[in-house]
Amino acid sequence: MKTGFALARLTVVGATFLAGVATLAETVGLQELDLSLMRQGWGQPQLNRSMREKPLTIAGRTFEHGVGTHAHSSLWVDLAGKGRHLSAFVGFDDSSNGPGSVQFRIIGDGKKLFESGVMKLRDAAVPVEVDLQGIKTLLLEVLDGGDGTSFDHADWAEARFDMAAGARPSAIPRPVPKEEFTILTPRPGPEPRVNGPLRYGCRPGHPFLYKIPTQGTRPMEFSATGLPASLTVDPTTGIVSGIAPARGEYQVEFRAKNGHGTSTRRFSIVSGDTLALTPPMGYNHWYAHYDRITDAMMRHAADVLVSSGMADVGYQYVNIDDCWMNAPKHGDPKRVGPLRDGSGNLIPNQHFPDMKGLTDFIHAKGLKAGTYTSPGPLTCGGFTGAWQHEAQDAKQFADWGFDFLKYDWCSYGDIAAKDKDPELVKFKKPYTLMGDLLKQSSRDVVFNLCQYGMGNVWEWGEAVGGHSWRTAGDLGFELDRFFEIAIRNAGYRAWSKPGAWNDPDYVQIGWIGSANGMGRPKPCDMTPGEQYAFMSLWCLSAAPIFYSGDMATLDEFTLGILCNPEVIDIDQDPLGQGGRVVQLSDTTFLMVKDLQDGGKAVGLCNRGQFPARVSVAWKELGISGQASVRDLWRRSSVGTFEGSYAADVGRHSVTLVKVGGSGR
Repeated sequence: MKTGFALARLTVVGATFLAGVATLAETVGLQELDLSLMRQGWGQPQLNRSMREKPLTIAGRTFEHGVGTHAHSSLWVDLAGKGRHLSAFVGFDDSSNGPGSVQFRIIGDGKKLFESGVMKLRDAAVPVEVDLQGIKTLLLEVLDGGDGTSFDHADWAEARFDMAAGARPSAIPRPVPKEEFTILTPRPGPEPRVNGPLRYGCRPGHPFLYKIPTQGTRPMEFSATGLPASLTVDPTTGIVSGIAPARGEYQVEFRAKNGHGTSTRRFSIVSGDTLALTPPMGYNHWYAHYDRITDAMMRHAADVLVSSGMADVGYQYVNIDDCWMNAPKHGDPKRVGPLRDGSGNLIPNQHFPDMKGLTDFIHAKGLKAGTYTSPGPLTCGGFTGAWQHEAQDAKQFADWGFDFLKYDWCSYGDIAAKDKDPELVKFKKPYTLMGDLLKQSSRDVVFNLCQYGMGNVWEWGEAVGGHSWRTAGDLGFELDRFFEIAIRNAGYRAWSKPGAWNDPDYVQIGWIGSANGMGRPKPCDMTPGEQYAFMSLWCLSAAPIFYSGDMATLDEFTLGILCNPEVIDIDQDPLGQGGRVVQLSDTTFLMVKDLQDGGKAVGLCNRGQFPARVSVAWKELGISGQASVRDLWRRSSVGTFEGSYAADVGRHSVTLVKVGGSGR
């Protein structure tokens, strides 16, 4: 059965008759608006059809007009105060055939005007009748119903706006409220503060390099007690180097001293089979420089990692991403040339004249160097991959001195398509091969599996030699969905542990280049609150923290977010637990992470478009009575509270606190 507009309606020469009252009006269908401005979790909005390009059908009822979309979906509409009425039918589209759920909501000038409740497949269409009188800005939202976004196909059926005569609604970009760029992280004092992980993994007999992360005024004197005999610490730089000791766990205490005081920190060196006992931290060039990257840029990044203070809070790796090799073709002739020499060795392009010299430069600062390739013939950027040269490339990376390898699926998909093995075997095969080679390497190489979560990689990534694995696609294409990405990543928390980390992609704040078109760096579109929330969620998730913005334009605000040692301690907690999500409402939730000292890191999260009051009850944390609360961004005590704690949390923001625990 096909159904037209919800109300009996007759339009004659611009006059619309509703309930017997004639008013001059314009009637505009939702599908007539500029839907390129509708943001959604998958695909593109569909005009007068479902996401599967079939008629709009809800519980067997078919509609001629409307918009098919996918949760999470949002469209902002400017009414200029000239709206009269909005009518529609909403529901879960039949053609999805999936187990998902959706929830429709309409917000006008910050007030909720309509909410459908959670809707699933075969639920009857819900009629919408909303008074728009006086409303200036309208937000149409589809949420995920609390169970993720899989199969969440939603229909705004027969959605029509009644407007004053001569007026029309118009879709507009998401209005971003102005927020002050307030630096919450206190500046480090002149006295020393030793930071960094409490546990560190290495393999016996391999080169060992670790720069003791320490804030405070230089010059500074460093020392260590309990250090294995095969290692030494440079008293002026705090760089620990040598050869990793025999198997075992070694209890070390680092000490840093200057004219303003002394700081100590315990440190366990675990020599065995497991690397990355805490999530790796560092810099990756991709979202700033894409295929423009050069040796000089990477050396500058290493310089800034030290001079900016990032190394003083634990950032260790300086990683080149794609585009350092030669390509068969490229717009920059200096990146085109023979892919390999006569012996089959990789040839870097002209922008990277001395790979060993580059890693030596990075290592001299006490930092580690990372590189990138693909198991396929070509990388994502069209540069030389490792296909049929895996052992040779693994050896070459070690000979050059690299300590980290990102292995990106890319053109291997063409190889896998011809493989007759079961799908899961196809996904594992290239990573098993490289993982085994890296285990046999002469160096400790942290192995990052970049294959976008295919085949539930979190379930087997560790078994093939991985230390971290991407759980989703490139975040650069959907930065406005970082809340949803963090929630989805938390669903895989059972596989998060020392040496094995879920990776939701790089931290992209400050100056970044648009992933669409690989643009040059410019200030990111995130509000200050969103940038704090981004870092908070990644640390609560026990995610690898790799900054991927422009190191040449780092400002005090961005550094304040990247370099808060108490926030980073949450990410680096040796328990290695990823935070769990506790849903409070359709827009608010908690992310709770147990800490080794008995405390709980808690994110009071508001992914909604408007401020909200968010509360955490002690019973949700498994504690009772009174508990101390510490504001981690401000690094200050909030007080002691009985039974619960609540805070006003801004739009798209997170209040990050620590409840209980013994501290440093």
